[in-house]
Amino acid sequence: MDERSDSPNVIKLDGFLKIVGATSTGGQAKILIQSGQVKVNGEIETRRRRKLVDGDRVSVNGTVFRVHLD
Repeated sequence: MDERSDSPNVIKLDGFLKIVGATSTGGQAKILIQSGQVKVNGEIETRRRRKLVDGDRVSVNGTVFRVHLD
């Protein structure tokens, strides 16, 4: 299953967390997101399917990942 959405310039939050290694499964990503432990651009995000764009910053347990899409 492709973690990206229909657009090549967007990726879903749950898939992004797996790609960067913050979680190893979609189930873990779901729990992490829905428990309020993930921030996107400094704000808590609880939607698994939140679409991220190039330059967004995702914070998980104090580690910040920057979205970089080719």
